Amino acid sequence: MESTKKISWKQLFVLSSLIFGMFFGSGNLIFPVHLGQLAGNHWFVAALGFAISGALFPFLAILAVVVTKSDGLYDLARPVGKKYAAVFLILVHLTIGPFFGTPRTAATAFEIGFKPFLAEKYWSLGMFLFTAAFFALAYFLTLHQNKLMTYVGKYLNTIFLVLLAVVFLISFFHPMGNLNHAATTDYAHHPLTNGVLQGYNTVDAVALLAFSVTVVHAVKAMGFQKNEAKITAQAGLFSVLLEVVIYFGLVLVGAMSLNHFQLSDNGGTALAQIVHYYLSDFGSVFLGVLVTLGVFTTAMGLVVSFAQDFHKLFPRVSYKNWLRLTTFVSFVVANAGLDRIIQWSLPVLMLLYPLSLALILLSLTAKYFDKNPFVYQMTIAFTLVPAVLDMLANAPQVVATQPIVNALLTFYHHYLPFASLGLGWVVPTFVGFCLSFLYVKMTPRLALDTK
Repeated sequence: MESTKKISWKQLFVLSSLIFGMFFGSGNLIFPVHLGQLAGNHWFVAALGFAISGALFPFLAILAVVVTKSDGLYDLARPVGKKYAAVFLILVHLTIGPFFGTPRTAATAFEIGFKPFLAEKYWSLGMFLFTAAFFALAYFLTLHQNKLMTYVGKYLNTIFLVLLAVVFLISFFHPMGNLNHAATTDYAHHPLTNGVLQGYNTVDAVALLAFSVTVVHAVKAMGFQKNEAKITAQAGLFSVLLEVVIYFGLVLVGAMSLNHFQLSDNGGTALAQIVHYYLSDFGSVFLGVLVTLGVFTTAMGLVVSFAQDFHKLFPRVSYKNWLRLTTFVSFVVANAGLDRIIQWSLPVLMLLYPLSLALILLSLTAKYFDKNPFVYQMTIAFTLVPAVLDMLANAPQVVATQPIVNALLTFYHHYLPFASLGLGWVVPTFVGFCLSFLYVKMTPRLALDTK
């Protein structure tokens, strides 16, 4: 195996396509369209904000894995402590995996692609059969980890991009009209901030940390060993640049759609209206195929990364058995109470996102403090408090309305900068990082091995 060979443009494209296909799902497709409607004539600035949190943050997640030469999420978080790394890995994968993210991919595909063609009395049966086929296919296509590059990178994601390109070409050659539409109040005053918050909701930075193990394995399987970090960074950059172009295109299409449609309740409705406008009744079939392809590649990435990371953490259980477990649980959750699971999973995501971004910050700057565990631990400790409060703020009403919780949240949102926007972790994270960084630099004899 040649470990120093250079990657060809074709190989780089396929690897970039793999990364893109794994994390570009339904939310990435429909959020920007709705953002365009909300932002109106401020669409460009709002799209820029969306790109910052929806594309730049995920790219930084890739770089975090690259610069630390980590072989998965556990390795990345291990400087904080082995127990923390294990708990963090489990929470991330359970939340974006079988308890939330993976079941939602199948549920979204059914809602948009198949449900409109079924009578109401067949919805439950249709959901059961569709999700069974969806996860069975995901399982069989991911049994062999090395085939993921071919299935996702070469074929499925390429077809998805071609179909999406059709939507863009039709929209831009036959635009719906001008862009002179007033933005909603929030976007009229703070289009950049609100664009950032919309992109923040994609949770792609967390997903890319989880997918990192799959990307690293894919690069190694291609025969690149010594230069795997550089290749991963290059492929990540290309995939994110493509994503930025798509985001701006979708936001623009959404803004133009206001010439024919009222502001929709969500991006799914808006995208369905736009595709139907151009393709009539065939648009429903077209959109169903487009969305199903988009979420299926994401589901494949989620089940593979889950099985790979859990096999590494618990090696006595084989990769295939972890794969069987995550696909089966995802199937069950999708059919037996997905809405209720989402109610409890979203707060956990609000806990994990700040911790993930703090971990990205630490990983990217680790060489400046010699990867000192003290800096990791203090930064995470300062991040944890607002992260827990953000989790409580997004918890179901039975939790959020408790007197003590309500009092804490009122104080938190009133006094901590950006807390009311869901970004209360920003200031504490940087304070914790700066204080611990300065302490380590000023006390060079501080023991480095506190693991």
